[in-house]
Amino acid sequence: MQIVMMTNTYLPMVGGVSRSVAGFAQAFRAAGHRVLVVAPTFPGTPPTEDDVARMPAIQRFYGSEFSVGLPVPGMLLPRLERFAPDIIHAHHPFLLGDTALRSAAHFNVPAVFTHHTMYEHYTHYVPGNSPAMRQFAAALATEFANLCDHVIAPSGSIAEILRRRGVTVPITAIPSGIDLGRFATAQGPRGRITCGIPPNARVVGHVGRLTKEKNLGFLARAVARVLRKRPDAWFLVVGSGPAEAEIRIACEAAEVAGRLLLAGRLDNQELADAYAAMDVFAFASLSETQGLVLAEAMAAGIPGVAIDAPGARDVLIDGVNGRLLETADEEVFATATVDLLDLPTQRLDDFRCQARATAASLAMPICAERVLRLYESLLGGGHRGAIHDPSPWAAGLRRLDEEWNLLAGKGAALLRTESPADA
Repeated sequence: MQIVMMTNTYLPMVGGVSRSVAGFAQAFRAAGHRVLVVAPTFPGTPPTEDDVARMPAIQRFYGSEFSVGLPVPGMLLPRLERFAPDIIHAHHPFLLGDTALRSAAHFNVPAVFTHHTMYEHYTHYVPGNSPAMRQFAAALATEFANLCDHVIAPSGSIAEILRRRGVTVPITAIPSGIDLGRFATAQGPRGRITCGIPPNARVVGHVGRLTKEKNLGFLARAVARVLRKRPDAWFLVVGSGPAEAEIRIACEAAEVAGRLLLAGRLDNQELADAYAAMDVFAFASLSETQGLVLAEAMAAGIPGVAIDAPGARDVLIDGVNGRLLETADEEVFATATVDLLDLPTQRLDDFRCQARATAASLAMPICAERVLRLYESLLGGGHRGAIHDPSPWAAGLRRLDEEWNLLAGKGAALLRTESPADA
């Protein structure tokens, strides 16, 4: 197959969507398919890339790490015509998402959309953030989904939310796969040396972008309580972002900042070693669709503590591979974390074994094969609005129809903001 994947975030930007797109693209190519990734330019983008089409973009949009692709009519079409796509997969419902639907209409091929993000949790990145803006973001993603042939949800809980919000096209829950191979050689002692952690310390760790939507103030205050209860405990944070200051302030207020290690961004083997250096993985985000970092920690055999929320509840089983907490209470979170640190060796080994088993079910080859089977079913069974007429006139009608659909979808999303959100 000739697969086009369109995304507003991609390498070298660090994040769940970027890693998902890159991982699936690599797996599809390994299976013998061709993949073209269409993405904005980012600071640090390599000067040459195989099978990647970069679009001009506004860098660091409103002070964030994101790039916003600029629509350049006609710039992408020649590249797509040479590539001759069989399927187009959108990873966002706006910007290059619109381009994905236009391109699918132009080439008369199926359009697939992965709903990676609960967009209402990210409206603080744009001016005019308000409850109405958050409602509009959720409605916009729903209307976009209904313009596609099939929607992929990264977890079962997100699939259910999308159905409640009014997504009527078929939805399949397929997680972003994990590269288990890089965790097979991970070494916790080496990770502790790299990060400057004493060899006998008990380590509570976290990995991710340090941003507002990740609920890091709560997390830092809860882990600071752990450090106060356990003088041998350290807090390892891997990642970067504006919430770094909030984490530091919380630890300073609890007088445990001396055992806080802000490691910054790590990748590849260093990241795998950092996961393996942890004893417990702490996660407090309420805005996830999968909780990919939780699953990666499990691949390293690290049990997690998290608040019961979409994404987390799909990988974390309370009392089996970690602790899933019903309420967002800092003391409850701290107590559960200490309880995991205090587990007897045999019980801890059970948790580690179950964590690895959970991660194994999310291996990238398994998830990639499921997506490929979905693509094949769409190619074999037709798709929304398919017109079996190769003439330029039919192609023009398809493009005109898609422009109307995009405009109507945005109008419907605006109308839906007048009533309370469904979820």
